[in-house]
Amino acid sequence: MSAESLNTRVAIQAIGPKRPRRVRETGVKWGSPAVYLVALVLVTVCITPVLYVIIGGFRTNSQITLDPSGFPTPWQIGNYGDVLASSEFWTAMLNSTISAVGTTAGAVVLGVMASYVLARYDFGGRGVMYALFAAGLMFPVTVAITPLYILIRNLGLVNSLAGIILPQIAFALPTTIIILVPFLRAIPKELEEAASIDGASRLGFFWRMVVPLSLPGVITVGILAFVGAWNGYILPLFILSDQGLFTLPLGVQNFASQYSVDTARVLAYTSLSMLPALVFFSLFERRIVGGLTGAVKG
Repeated sequence: MSAESLNTRVAIQAIGPKRPRRVRETGVKWGSPAVYLVALVLVTVCITPVLYVIIGGFRTNSQITLDPSGFPTPWQIGNYGDVLASSEFWTAMLNSTISAVGTTAGAVVLGVMASYVLARYDFGGRGVMYALFAAGLMFPVTVAITPLYILIRNLGLVNSLAGIILPQIAFALPTTIIILVPFLRAIPKELEEAASIDGASRLGFFWRMVVPLSLPGVITVGILAFVGAWNGYILPLFILSDQGLFTLPLGVQNFASQYSVDTARVLAYTSLSMLPALVFFSLFERRIVGGLTGAVKG
């Protein structure tokens, strides 16, 4: 063996076998620009009307007439101050709060109970009952408003908050049950058997184990019921006639009819009316996504 080949072998052994070089990943992989363009367009379309209403409340009527799409020069806060100082706004705010809280409480309590029976018990007609609740998603309140009004009138609930809370609970139940049934069905039966051995009754197992384990879904359906009741317009329009019982959507309509020439103040009233729902939905957005994700996994 020559000295040159011997030196080459020694060098190879010292260096070791050649290993494949790792390719270092740098940066973040971005998706297709077309996807971001479409998303940007959709976000702009959704946000622009909201921003226009909010900013319009800081303008005067002359500014809106001269330049409808311009910014306030200068900014006026008197419109919002006048709306906040009016008793009509706070009365409508209180009525909307009572309606939304009552609807949320009823939908959550009844929805959890009905979902527990449909998810955990095997009885005849369970599939038909679940299908009926699922079919309720296809019938919005606008379709059933005429027979619903006749029923509420026969019950003597016209022109009362109870006349809008009870129907809103009924229309919120299909969504509530569709979301909660997978949560409750995913609870292991071994957990229920262990609780029964420990002496827990079915009702005790329901309150102590089922409700805490399904809390993400309960929060999700509660938020959806609250926002739906807060933004409800058609049902209060048909049921309520007393201005002292108007909710915020009806308050906006009534305010706009009274101050039709004061566009800036109407925009301020509208923005203040939708602000609580926007803040509430924004704060609990992750809860909603997490609850829906858990329902799909379940």
